[in-house]
Amino acid sequence: MSAIPAQLPSMSAPRAIAVDALPPPLEAGSAAHRSAKWALFVGGFAVFAMFYGPQPLLPLFGTEFGLTAAQASGVLSATAGAMALGLIPAGFLAQRFGPKPVMLAAIALGALCSLLCAAAPNYAGLIALRAMLGLCLAGLPAVASAWLAEEMDAKALGQAVGLIIAGNAAGGMSSRLVCGVLADLVGWRVAFAGLGTLGAIAALEFWRSLPASRRHRPRPLHPRHAMADLRAVFAERGLAPLFGLGLLLMGSFVSFYNYLGFRLVQAPFALSHATIGAIFLLYVVGMFSSPWAGQLADRRGSPRVLSAMLALCAAGLALTLSAALPVIIFGVALFTFGFFAAHSVASSWVGRIAKRSKALASAAYLTAYYLGASAMGWLGGHAWQAGAWAGVLGFLALLWIGCVAIAVRMALLQTTSSTGLSSCAPQSQGPRAT
Repeated sequence: MSAIPAQLPSMSAPRAIAVDALPPPLEAGSAAHRSAKWALFVGGFAVFAMFYGPQPLLPLFGTEFGLTAAQASGVLSATAGAMALGLIPAGFLAQRFGPKPVMLAAIALGALCSLLCAAAPNYAGLIALRAMLGLCLAGLPAVASAWLAEEMDAKALGQAVGLIIAGNAAGGMSSRLVCGVLADLVGWRVAFAGLGTLGAIAALEFWRSLPASRRHRPRPLHPRHAMADLRAVFAERGLAPLFGLGLLLMGSFVSFYNYLGFRLVQAPFALSHATIGAIFLLYVVGMFSSPWAGQLADRRGSPRVLSAMLALCAAGLALTLSAALPVIIFGVALFTFGFFAAHSVASSWVGRIAKRSKALASAAYLTAYYLGASAMGWLGGHAWQAGAWAGVLGFLALLWIGCVAIAVRMALLQTTSSTGLSSCAPQSQGPRAT
């Protein structure tokens, strides 16, 4: 999906249309505004249900197929890596064909891939189908935040992005629980079939509820223009550190939840897959923290909120060193709250400071985000094999230090720049609506 045409360079074939010639953004509280938020919530719910549903089953795959922890994590790493590869191409397809068709196709094709996973002949076939799933699903996260930035009032951007992330959290939470229960009762193949059925229902609701884009103007696909746009995005001051932040945040989150299951299935806990899936109900705190943090960043500034949420993540990680299950669960809740809030702040921060193309900036952020999920999720498996849970926490501590360094860098950029990053300030001092 493209940014508002007035922000696009003249290299694009039709010349930019004046901002005044575009329809006004969707009015907050209107029927179309509510319908759009609901549709994007449903879409995010379905996409991340299909993405993360198998996570509590990694120990089961390890046992059934004779895999190490790092190999079993391939069910998620393959999906995340393929999604990362598909995000920027999906953004260009949305520029040409429009955001709604691309997002709808992502959900529908994802549902088909999930159904095919239920019939995978072996683990290699399952990995291949999960990679296809990630490539298909890329169309929604690549476009959704940029759709909001283009179609809605900028003053409500932080909250709206937070609501999408809340839908992601709800989908990831409920699907993990349901897949854990189904795997214990009737097997993992039925769990995948359930995810595909959910995706098909969500595709129909998304098609029905999301209004057509009013402010989007199609742009022709041209490799030279695409590369020029990408270079311009990476040249914008402040965006590259945020891309690095997304990589480290998601890498730490996926590693944490991937290998938490391996710890809890062992003594002294010996939890069932269904019980481990129930722990993912803690995602509900992310459903609250993501829109809340987005609103808070609108008012008080992104650097301050990001720093507080990273501190909360560190406290949660420390608590999981305990041998008491209630303390571990509380630590998981703190880490989950802090992660979703930090991701919401970083994601909306990208939308605020991107000038050349909000869509490509969002896609680049998410590319780094899912590359982190793929690469760091795999590396976390080696940390588990080297030192069990203490090894994983040591690995996560390194990623957290990287996040803190980037947060400090972004805070310094804000204080030393009066133009490029001025929009990182609280909303009352933020950019004018475009």
